[in-house]
Amino acid sequence: MDIYEEIVRLRRLGQKCALATIVEVNGSIPSYESAKILVREDGSMTGTIGGGCVEAEVWSIACNVMETEKPQRLTFNLGQDAAYDNGLICGGQLEVFVEPLIPPPAALIFGAGHISKSLARIAGVAGFETTIVDDRESFANRDRFPEAGAIFAGEYEEVFPQLTVNGSTYIIIVTRGHRDDMRVLRWAVETPARYIAMIGSRRKVIGVIKELEKEGIPRSDFEKISAPMGLEIGAVTPEEIAVAVVAEMIAVRRNPGGNWRTISKSIFAAEKLVLK
Repeated sequence: MDIYEEIVRLRRLGQKCALATIVEVNGSIPSYESAKILVREDGSMTGTIGGGCVEAEVWSIACNVMETEKPQRLTFNLGQDAAYDNGLICGGQLEVFVEPLIPPPAALIFGAGHISKSLARIAGVAGFETTIVDDRESFANRDRFPEAGAIFAGEYEEVFPQLTVNGSTYIIIVTRGHRDDMRVLRWAVETPARYIAMIGSRRKVIGVIKELEKEGIPRSDFEKISAPMGLEIGAVTPEEIAVAVVAEMIAVRRNPGGNWRTISKSIFAAEKLVLK
């Protein structure tokens, strides 16, 4: 299997992977400089850098690199004892560079109103592939969103199966009303999306979530939601709101594993004060 073709295939599927390359060699090793191994998100791999303990450790580091999205450079000394223990007749040194290969982030924007127009434009400039979804064809169209990668006009439940959602997906809910927000949020919390945000006050968000809890959705499913959406910069206009939201998306993107204003902290902690 060609590693580069596999990288392209994985990117199209929206899946992470990590590429490990031998970048420097001194002495005798059981491989060669520029040898590569590709580790997929599910732990499977293709290619080889020589097998043995080196490859096993590189696999472990590659899994960590995918999680942190930060590259690592490793040095291995194949001394006589290590070489003998692993059946390798060598004693050289090699350096391996392990880099994460992350698919482009995708922004799914639900709602095609005035805020969404600014969101699509600014998110696109920031490097997010944008998709617009609305149940009104008069709003969800190419004239209003010329920069969007894809546009869907139809009932939300009919569109959901057509959307690809993975760990590089950012969902922003800015529909025209509570009921539509609830329809999208009900679906969104069941996806592996990296970021889910919904417009509205704390009171509105808590009200929507309480209705969904009555349907049996556990509160823990809502903990990854950012709401009210966007960084708190005092945004008022649609353009300013879009800047605040995209800034928060960038913060999440560049800080993998970070806990950015989860709803459990920003909403539920103040629930009694808001709804009393």
